[in-house]
Amino acid sequence: MASPVARIPAASSNRALAHFEALLEFETDCWDVHFAMSNQRQDFVLLDVRAESVFQSGHIKGAVNLPHGKINEQSIAAYPAETLFVVYCAGPHCNATEKAAIRLAKLERPVKKMIGGVTGWVDEGFQLHTC
Repeated sequence: MASPVARIPAASSNRALAHFEALLEFETDCWDVHFAMSNQRQDFVLLDVRAESVFQSGHIKGAVNLPHGKINEQSIAAYPAETLFVVYCAGPHCNATEKAAIRLAKLERPVKKMIGGVTGWVDEGFQLHTC
């Protein structure tokens, strides 16, 4: 009897390749964001999409606070149309990144999710900044 892991067969290599390559179009991780920001290679705007009060208590240095519910044409008007937004929230238990990404995509803006959010950032050993 197959284990719960193997009960559903793995996808073919071609399907797996397409799936995992596609994920990188939508996601980045804490390590890559940190590397870019630490090495003057930041070619994106890092958006903390949590509430302002939560942002104040601890956020990634250099992030812009724009709660997901406040993302609209006016709130991002200062950014050129080609600006890549990288969104993050509390962590894997929070869906604010998806809400923010949906809003940005509807506004036809490039967007990626930073997987892990604040939880992932801290797990990697990176520091949070407080106001």
